[in-house]
Amino acid sequence: MRANRRVDTRPERLLRSALHARGMRFRKDLRVDLEGLRVRVDVAFPATAVAVFVDGCFWHCCPAHGTWPSVNGQYWSDKLRRNVERDRRVAEALTSAGWDVIRVWEHEPPDEAAGRIERLVELSRRATPPC
Repeated sequence: MRANRRVDTRPERLLRSALHARGMRFRKDLRVDLEGLRVRVDVAFPATAVAVFVDGCFWHCCPAHGTWPSVNGQYWSDKLRRNVERDRRVAEALTSAGWDVIRVWEHEPPDEAAGRIERLVELSRRATPPC
């Protein structure tokens, strides 16, 4: 499992490229310290408190493309279940801290995902009062 990258995966790079082409600027792999929890956000818009996570279909149990390994099934089912539970905990903690969380599956076309993200960032920008 060492070959599996934590950052800069192909889906992340494609999404960041699509966001950048739309003129959006962001932070990648931003660490957010919350009460009792440290979170690494794949793509973050700190000014508007929007956190984007790019989830792999296998690792995060995509309902459309997720698969279950046939070898060592108990280990993998526990591991994947913990991943999904961690995703839920992280999203709840970020939401409680005032962040908007959006999850993008690796199979989503980057331009469509970038459009969803752009709309959310714009809504958050309008909701944030100017200083």
